[in-house]
Amino acid sequence: MKAGKFVFVGVSALLVVGVLIGLIVGVNRHGANHDDDNAALSTTSKAVASVCSQTDNKKVCVQSLSSLANNESATPKDFLQLAIQVTIQEIQAAKERSAQIGKGAKDSLNKMAVEDCQELLQYAVGELQASFSSVGDSDLHTVADREIELKNWLSAVISYQQTCMDGFTQPDLQHDISTNLLNATQLTDNALAIVSSISQIFASFNIPLNVTAASRRLLESHDDDVENDQYPSWLSAADRKLLANHAHNSVNPPPNAVVAKDGSGQYKTIAAALAAYPKNLKGRYTIYVKEGIYNEYITVTKDQVNVFMYGDGPRRTIVTGRKSNRDGVSTFQTASFSAIGDGFIAKSMGFQNTAGPEGHQAVALRVQSDRAAFYNCRMDGYQDTLYVQTHRQFYRNCVISGTVDFIFGDSTTIIQNCLIIVRKPMDNQQNTVTAHGRTNPREPTGLVIQNCRIVPEQKLEPVRFRIPTFLGRPWKMYSRTVIMESTLGDFIQPAGWMPWAGNFALDTLYYAEYANRGPGANTARRIKWKGFHVITNRNEALQFTAGPFIQANLWVRFTGAPYFLGLAK
Repeated sequence: MKAGKFVFVGVSALLVVGVLIGLIVGVNRHGANHDDDNAALSTTSKAVASVCSQTDNKKVCVQSLSSLANNESATPKDFLQLAIQVTIQEIQAAKERSAQIGKGAKDSLNKMAVEDCQELLQYAVGELQASFSSVGDSDLHTVADREIELKNWLSAVISYQQTCMDGFTQPDLQHDISTNLLNATQLTDNALAIVSSISQIFASFNIPLNVTAASRRLLESHDDDVENDQYPSWLSAADRKLLANHAHNSVNPPPNAVVAKDGSGQYKTIAAALAAYPKNLKGRYTIYVKEGIYNEYITVTKDQVNVFMYGDGPRRTIVTGRKSNRDGVSTFQTASFSAIGDGFIAKSMGFQNTAGPEGHQAVALRVQSDRAAFYNCRMDGYQDTLYVQTHRQFYRNCVISGTVDFIFGDSTTIIQNCLIIVRKPMDNQQNTVTAHGRTNPREPTGLVIQNCRIVPEQKLEPVRFRIPTFLGRPWKMYSRTVIMESTLGDFIQPAGWMPWAGNFALDTLYYAEYANRGPGANTARRIKWKGFHVITNRNEALQFTAGPFIQANLWVRFTGAPYFLGLAK
């Protein structure tokens, strides 16, 4: 939720909670300067200094890991677990404090932001608990095998914290919430830094790492992986069989639930079908939604994992709503459809928000599900149509329409072979296709639009040269967006990209274009920012393809959607 933007003009498991809380209280709430960092490293043990030297908040890191400073048998795994556990405790404490701070909310929007914070910080705790368990379940020499998953989870924690803070428009609350979350954000950043530097840390401890073949497959893209039988560990045997069959033919699997407005199914609403999701489900829960316009606000909850929902076509099976920021609803809560449970797949469905351009922020589809896939779907709205909030996401053969920042979030997303339609905005507005939200350079997140077409809608066509349209603008400091192998219409501004505010993020963002075509693809007059790149090297472009960027070779092929792992050509 992009606060203030309506329109823009022209350890080990034995560690005790009491010790952790004591550590948290000792953290410097205002951060540490360079001299403080150096002093902290020089006065602690060599082991702690080795771990914390990799972080940006070194004094905070030293204080948080001090209980292991004199433990000569502590390993990098112990330090990583402690870093995660301390972060869990601090976020839980911040959640409690935010409820008290929120009592000062003076309007419905800020009161809703308090509720959003509670929900978001609970999601953050869940991601951290998964991270803690993952490290605990690995042996010392294979911790590096968890790096990609850990960075995925920790990036989601960062996104939830930012979304919490962004929801407040009341200045005093903004300040108090940001201060309240400072320890949590610094500790999360430190945990991400430790994970990102795990190889160097192990080397400093003179401990060899064993990076397994499975880990190497995560880091690389091999087209022949599609033909082998390497299924991800999270798939049950029944699910593997079901999805293997689905992946090799176009027939949808038999549904567990059928939804039909006319009463011809088991349920008349999508919500009712989701409510029937069985406890302790093994495999996929498949919902067939028959033709109709479903005016209901849908959330696939955190516990509803591996849901596959398909309709009769994106113009025939439509989930619709009209909540908007104009009506006092936080961006986070405006979504007509929210996919939270991991492994969500949607096929042949439409998602829309009909608040119109005057509704300002009005989300049609919000996705925080990890390994989420959308195939032959439509997402229609104006401002903030598609909220690609967190985790790994894949879109194929979809239509996405909107005006201002209409594809936004801090996920790791590939949008492949899709039609992106820019609509006519309100007077005095300009169009921006993307607004990525990466806030930490170590996050693996980014938005890649590959082999797509970006075109104006019919209403925009006659005025397309009078209403500027840009490929994106940097919502956060390390915004990362790549447009590659796509056709760009003539209405794309020659500069290509526009700033958010002044010089904000222009040196730290990563915006890139590669092998695009069409009249809007000429890069001769593109902006000259330090963070903008015209990629000419094929190998450089490959890092942003589906195989390495979202590890698609391990999961997208089980969704039934067509895809390619590398470059289109």
